Amino acid sequence: MIRIETGKKVRVMFTPFRDGLQSSFGGKVRLKDILPAMEFAAKEAKIRHFEFGGGARYQAPFFYVNEDPFTCQDEMRKAVGPDADLQILTRSVSGVTLTTQRLAALTLQARLMKKHATTWDRNFDYMNDVENLAKTGQPIVDAGLHHQVCVALMGLPFADPKVHTAEFYIDIIRRFLESGVPFHSVCMKDASGTTDPVTCYETAKGLRKILPPEIPLWQHTHDTASIAVSCYLAGLEGGVDGIDLSVRPMASGTVQPDVRSVWHALKGTGFSLDIDAGKMGEIENLLNKGLEEYDFDPTTTTADARVVGFPMPGGAIGPNVHMMKEAGILAKYGEVLAEFPTVVKAGGAWTSVTPGSQQYWLQAFNNVLYGRWKKIESGYGRAVLGYFGRPPLPPDPEVVKLAAEQLKLQPFTGDPLAAAPDSLAAAEAALRERNLPATEENVFLVASAIVPGKNMDLNEGIRFLSGKAKVSLPLKKKEEPKVVAAPAPAPAPVPAPAPVLAGPVTTTCTVEENGATRTFRITIEPPAAPAGAPAAAPVQAAPAPSKGTPVFSPFEGKAELVEVLVRAGDTVKEGQVVAAVEAMKAKHDVRSPCAGKVLSVDAKPGDDVRAGVPILRIGG
Repeated sequence: MIRIETGKKVRVMFTPFRDGLQSSFGGKVRLKDILPAMEFAAKEAKIRHFEFGGGARYQAPFFYVNEDPFTCQDEMRKAVGPDADLQILTRSVSGVTLTTQRLAALTLQARLMKKHATTWDRNFDYMNDVENLAKTGQPIVDAGLHHQVCVALMGLPFADPKVHTAEFYIDIIRRFLESGVPFHSVCMKDASGTTDPVTCYETAKGLRKILPPEIPLWQHTHDTASIAVSCYLAGLEGGVDGIDLSVRPMASGTVQPDVRSVWHALKGTGFSLDIDAGKMGEIENLLNKGLEEYDFDPTTTTADARVVGFPMPGGAIGPNVHMMKEAGILAKYGEVLAEFPTVVKAGGAWTSVTPGSQQYWLQAFNNVLYGRWKKIESGYGRAVLGYFGRPPLPPDPEVVKLAAEQLKLQPFTGDPLAAAPDSLAAAEAALRERNLPATEENVFLVASAIVPGKNMDLNEGIRFLSGKAKVSLPLKKKEEPKVVAAPAPAPAPVPAPAPVLAGPVTTTCTVEENGATRTFRITIEPPAAPAGAPAAAPVQAAPAPSKGTPVFSPFEGKAELVEVLVRAGDTVKEGQVVAAVEAMKAKHDVRSPCAGKVLSVDAKPGDDVRAGVPILRIGG
């Protein structure tokens, strides 16, 4: 039983305003709906350490809410006052983006985060690549931020004694210490909540032995598998100094445990929290009021023990479920989960945290949708080829070969930072071409949203700065009032058109006059046509004009059209790629169901399309 005789105050970072929002709603929440609760938490509950940005709470504001993430951070600082610590989450070589960046972009990122209210930066590498951690940690230090370096934890969905053990995690930090890069704290980060309590205890105990005593050791986990509290108790017993906690309605399930759960679990142990559990009810009430319009999905609020076999982060389950709903393919959720162990093992067992979790998810999704390894997802393929760093285990050679063939890339063993495209230059050029201000913030907004091969007009940064941002909030559906329409008047009968005679017609005619009836036999001939005019043809119903074969999105629900590769008049072959849609944050081909000529293109890039609404039509 965990117990300490001398007593120890456990530091808490309060997460409902970042990880809580991400794990529950993919971060898609308006600032005004959470700010009152955050202000109360700081000024009345006296909470001094908040997670407030990075991860999806950097991307979601301008991707889906039409809000500037830097403005959001500034407003949060005003709400909590000047003294509270505000922490962000960054992803090593990806920073706050989903793909690799050059060091210049990460340096700008750190400087902007410092400028916009950040004091702590928690930096992890999903590959646990020590060189990546060292190189991307230095800009954080140079910007004057508290540098919290992470070792990323995960319970493997298959047995392997070499990786994701306490010894493996301790060695990551041991090698980081040898790099000489300054740091201020260390975090054991388990984004999926799948590490068992014994491994948490042994890792904390081992790290405490090699870390200087003044360096705080932090622990982060999710309650998806209902083991977060036991993992925190194990970590505290092993020497952890700080933990991450949340509060209802954004606690437990895919989020961190509620403050009150851990407060209760620590009774009589000698450990206590540096946060007032008695204030949680009032914060909860303010959050319930602010989020009353939002639709909480049971998938994100309910524990799911299956996660130990598909280690998906809480912050990824919510967004992916939402995207599957939008695309109309939620019925395939279970099949995607079942494919997870296959893609984890073939990839090399990198940690299931962004962007690695998304790479796993999309490859599992592709395997279900198209057949195993028939379509290698770009991020997953680049990862197995080495463009994000070194995976813990060697990837499956056959998958590496397929990735190289399909993506037309060679395996890479160099520095991912050096191989990344120059996103800042591309962003600045795009802004100037569109006469948009090229401030540092604007350049970074555009650069961080660049997806290789995606039309720059559809870049979320460009859209936001041009006033064309898409708003996609997980709000409850409102019932429209039912209007009973008055019955429409019966239409007047339409007389049948008189027939046009094609030749002479003989018939009879009966005439009654002064009581006498007479019958005549008559022949009616059509009027003579003018000289040179063609003879009149009999009237027939005009055939409906042929509209050709419609070409639809492959998804039942909503997907964004990102590319149209043909024009009206082009000749196409059956199976030819004629367009592409984006669903589940990935690009999917749209193929022609037949050969023929393109009769019309009925949608344009940026439009939302779905089954039953044609993108284009093809005629014979």
